[in-house]
Amino acid sequence: MSALLLIEQILNGLQSGVMLFLMAAGLTLVFGVMGLINLAHGSLYMVGAFAAAGAAAATGSFVVALVAALAAAAAAGALIEMLVIRRLYERDHLDQVLATFALILILSEGTRWLFGSFPLYLDVPDWLSGSVTLPGGIQYPLYRLAIIVVGLAVAAGLFGLISRTRLGIRIRAGEADREMIAALGVDISKLYTMVFALGAALAGLAGALVGAIQSVQVGMGEPVLILAFVVIVIGGIGSIKGAFIGALLVGLTETLGGVLLPQLFGLFMDPSAATTVGASLASMAIYILMAVVLIWRPSGLFGVRA
Repeated sequence: MSALLLIEQILNGLQSGVMLFLMAAGLTLVFGVMGLINLAHGSLYMVGAFAAAGAAAATGSFVVALVAALAAAAAAGALIEMLVIRRLYERDHLDQVLATFALILILSEGTRWLFGSFPLYLDVPDWLSGSVTLPGGIQYPLYRLAIIVVGLAVAAGLFGLISRTRLGIRIRAGEADREMIAALGVDISKLYTMVFALGAALAGLAGALVGAIQSVQVGMGEPVLILAFVVIVIGGIGSIKGAFIGALLVGLTETLGGVLLPQLFGLFMDPSAATTVGASLASMAIYILMAVVLIWRPSGLFGVRA
């Protein structure tokens, strides 16, 4: 593999990683603060993608599409928290899994009823189309580079929100001792709704950004949700820093594995067979990574030890 191709694949891995972070950050916030297993988080990713595609078709503006995705996902998240999730906090995890799985079915069928069963397409705006020349003469798609920049900016903003604002202090306190901050006068119900809406907005933003790369269709959030769970297990449940590092590791492992493993097996077997075997092992690589991390640190890289 040439150095230019390796750098390009690393950038692809970073782009995949920051998108996974947007999904995993909301998931780990909800689980860390509320102790809730939310299987419907991938459906909020889908809601953001469909809202962006619908707004772009109606207005022709990609910026309006992103705003619509954020607003729709946050509103859907707040509504779901107030109507359904709020009744699950004191229930065991099995009830949470069953209820949020039901939400997946409701949101999927509701989206199909509103938009139909056929995929929608969100075009890359003209001002983000084409390629940009990076140092070393690398030609890289401008839109994918913009996704990396936006993802890193959102990550920095989220770190600042959690560590340097009053809301962030309340979120961290709620994660540590929800009864105590309720006794100190914090409206815990309002805090939970805000956290859930924030996580939903991040998922919706990820769906809108990825919607310009792949088709927007019903059920698109579930495969990403599985990867997001892998990310938070690797990084440590409840840790934003862990979600960020874990997302980058998963993104790079998946992308580089898909390129390097077929070439490695091509040294010992027929190229077509090497491609098949290498691709199969590449899809397993992130789960092997998760297993290795859990053997080394059962709580994840940045999880709190029991």
